[in-house]
Formats: sequence, structure tokens, C-alpha cells
Amino acid sequence: MKEESRKYVQEAYDIVTYAAKKIGSRLPGSEGEKKYADYMGDKLREIGIEPKQEEFAVSPRSSIGGIPYAGWAGVILSALVYLALQITSVWFGMALGGIVVVAWLVLSVFLYKTWFDMFFKQEISQNTYGELLPEDGKYDYTIILSGHTDTSWTWRHSEHAYKYKDKPLIGMLATYGKVGFGAICVFFLIGVSIAMSVIYTGAYLGADWALNCVNYSLSFYYFRIAMHFIPIITAIGSMFVVMWADPNPRNASRGAMDNATGCALSYAVTRYFKENPDKMPKNCRIVDFNCGSEEAGLRGSMAFAAEHKNDDLTKNAWNINIDSVADKEYFEVVIKDDWQFTRFDKDLEQMFKDTFNELGIESKTNGCIHNPVGGCDSTPLTKAGVKSVTFAAQNPVLTYYYHTWRDMPERFEMETVGDGFDVVLGVIDKIAAFQEAQGYNGPRK
Repeated sequence: MKEESRKYVQEAYDIVTYAAKKIGSRLPGSEGEKKYADYMGDKLREIGIEPKQEEFAVSPRSSIGGIPYAGWAGVILSALVYLALQITSVWFGMALGGIVVVAWLVLSVFLYKTWFDMFFKQEISQNTYGELLPEDGKYDYTIILSGHTDTSWTWRHSEHAYKYKDKPLIGMLATYGKVGFGAICVFFLIGVSIAMSVIYTGAYLGADWALNCVNYSLSFYYFRIAMHFIPIITAIGSMFVVMWADPNPRNASRGAMDNATGCALSYAVTRYFKENPDKMPKNCRIVDFNCGSEEAGLRGSMAFAAEHKNDDLTKNAWNINIDSVADKEYFEVVIKDDWQFTRFDKDLEQMFKDTFNELGIESKTNGCIHNPVGGCDSTPLTKAGVKSVTFAAQNPVLTYYYHTWRDMPERFEMETVGDGFDVVLGVIDKIAAFQEAQGYNGPRK
């Protein structure tokens, strides 16, 4: 960390500490999330930037937060198997319910579509942002610094792996093993329900293959016998999925790393330029964007992109999305959301890699990763035509502090946050040089 950065980094770390210890959990659409959004708005007001707040509706449990519902579906299907073995028509209802669950999981939980939101309880979330203009008020392009204000439900299996924190391989097996087994149980039951429905439909319609299967197949006979015992196992496995996200809001993640660091660094950089106008990029506007409900499926960044798709907030705009800067050995630029099928900007990717090298930052991930699961707020902004990547310093492997109440500031050093501050300033310098040399060229994938 550069010495001139220290006072800004100290304030950023103080913001992280306040968020985690004074406000605490900040689930999407919760009072805690609103408190943090208001707090960051007040911080902007302190330096003479009047914040704007835009509210939007969110269904917190319609996406990743609703994964336990899939577990409950598995438990219910396990119980219904015993009824279906006596009344074959029950398989049809089980199959239909299973198909609905799979459609919801694929579209809403994995792909972050909003199509199922209407079926879940809604809350009000908010985006809070402020604009820092050049002294003459004229600008040709915009740099959006973003971080999300909300936190996740505690992932119980990750938190339980705390006892293996010095044995990360065992911790991974304990976490992935339980969840993987539970997922297999749920999908097995759905697959069996669909298969049994197809077989009995064929039998009702007089199809020879189905009649032979139902009346003469030893394999089918033995399978029906086995299904008197298998649901006991699948019910236990499904409970591992039920336990995935702890519904207790008081036990939710405190969100020091994920993602008070993102909001705090965005603000600290904005304050730096406010107090050092001579270092402000020429003809550039800086926007400090505190994004709501990222953990509910990127709903805040989706709302922001939709709200501003026709104004200059997303025109000629660069987005440095900052999400979790705490693990000093894992500085990286996230260049793609695999499950969202979105590749982020190549120019920003190279700027981050060059900045890491210039600052002597070494990373176990070689400074670059794909986001393998879920998504980050760069996706909606990239789709809106903004040049965007996500910057992180986070171990990409599931750990005891990721999405758990153990995400506290004591776990990481202020120096790591300071390195993140210097990285963002370095990239902004490169954006300014790029703009002056080439102008705005849109997202380059």
C-alpha cells in the first residue's frame, strides 16, 4: 500500500468494520441492507456529493436463497413414494412437481431469470449512487465504481467446515460431499417420478413395452421393492439441501469481505478524487454505485441497467465492479460468468493484469479467473453495453468464511484492502490513457 493511500484505506477499513459489527447481516431487501445503503449515502453527503436512491422490488428467496426449498421438495417426494407405490396416479403429480422444481432451479437459481419472482414474497431493496463531476462539469465518459450492499444467508455446510480450517481439503470434501449427495438424492427422485409416469402412461395406453415392464419385468419388480427403502436415504440427503442456507437472518453473513470491502473501496476512491481534483481523469465522471440485492440474483444491477439503459449513466461507461477484497494471495480479475454466458471486457482485463504486475502483486490464481458458479454485477452492466469486469481478492474455493457469519474484518489485513485501493487507482489511470488515445470502443469480448 502506498503511503499517500493510507488515510483513505483506513477509512475504507473503518467502513468495513462498521458494516460488519454495527449493522451486521444485510440480507437482500432487509432493514440491515437499507441501513448500509443509507450509511453509504451519508458518507457521500459528507464529501459534498448528494446521493440518489432508487428503489426496486426483489424476491429474496426466488434465487440462490431459495435452494432449501429444493431440499424440501426432495423430502416431500421421498414421503410420497410410499403413497405412489400403492396409488400409481400419484407418480404423475410427483413428476409434474419435479419438473416445476427443475425449471425453477435452472432458470431462477442458476441463470438468474426473474420469471419465478412473482411466486415468492417480495421486499423493497435499493440502489444508492452519487456522481463526482469534473470541476468544469463537462465529461466525455463515465467510470462506475460498484460494490453490493447486501450479504448472503449463512451457508451452514461451509460454516460447519470451520473446524477443518487448517485442513482445507477435508473442509471442501465435508462441504461439497454433503451438498452433492443431497443434490443427487433430489434429482434421483425427480427422475424416478418422471420415469414411472412415462411407464404407467404407456401401460394405460396399452403399449406392449410398458405392459411388459409393469407385469413381467423382474428388474421393475425388484426396483419397486427397493423403493420401499431408498426414500429413507433420499430424505436424509434432501435434508442436507434444506440445511444449505440458514433461514435465520440474525445468523446471516456479516459481509465484511463480501461485500463491505467493495462498497468501502468504491467510496474511498471517489473521496480520493474529490479531494485531489488535479488527479481526476480528464473529461471523466466518477460514479460511486452501491448496488442492492446482488445475493438475490443480481437484482440491483439488473434494476440499475434497466433504469438507465437510455440515459448517459450507461453511455460511454466503464465499470470496475469490486466484490470481496480480503485474501492477499488471491488478487484476480473475474473475466466471465460461466453460468450467465457472459464474457467481460478484454481491455479492462488486461489493465488489471498489468496493474497487478506493476505493483508486484502475486496471485495463486495467476490474477485471472472465471466465475464458475452464480454471477456478479458485471453481467447486467456488460449486457447493457458497459465495459465491465469484476475485481476481487478472494479465494475462489468454497471456504468457512464465504457466505457465513464468520466473514468478519479481523480475518484479513488493512494492508490487503490498501493494495486493492492502489490497484483501482492504477486501473483508472489506464482507463484515462486509453480514452485519450483511442476513445470509447464499447465492450470487447
